[in-house]
Amino acid sequence: MKVKKIPLRTCVITHEKFPKQELLRIVRTPEGEIKVDLTGKLNGHGAYIKKDKDVIEKAKKNKALEKYLEVTISNEVYDEMLKTLEV
Repeated sequence: MKVKKIPLRTCVITHEKFPKQELLRIVRTPEGEIKVDLTGKLNGHGAYIKKDKDVIEKAKKNKALEKYLEVTISNEVYDEMLKTLEV
């Protein structure tokens, strides 16, 4: 029996590869909104970030996620990312 291949994605902050379940997907929708994509299926340009408080704080500090998505990200989005870690 074949072993199913697990798709890996790269964290835009740490540049490490992880399975999709270990990452948060942040999406810039065609309308220009920034959303935390828990389903992994929202339409738009997506970036993956490791589910780790330190990595989210680093992304907020050096604005790497903003550079990757080419849009400014409000503090509310970072707060929403931190709340998803608590769930």
